[in-house]
Amino acid sequence: MLVLTRKKGQSILIQDDIEITILGIYNDHIKLGISAPPHVQIVRSELMVSIRETNKEASELPHNAGELAEALRMLGIQQTKSES
Repeated sequence: MLVLTRKKGQSILIQDDIEITILGIYNDHIKLGISAPPHVQIVRSELMVSIRETNKEASELPHNAGELAEALRMLGIQQTKSES
């Protein structure tokens, strides 16, 4: 891990097209600005953990209509005639 010290208004460059700028420092928080190309995904790490957990749970759901109907029946969710 590279550790750098920056002051408000200073920035860090990653390759040629990603710039992280320190916008403000408030007690134990900092405010960052990130400039990057549209194809670069920027996500807070705690959100990525939540997304991975949700995806894992979704992958464990029934994969065919029969299994799904049975799971819904067990949960007490009835199918209406327009859905069948």
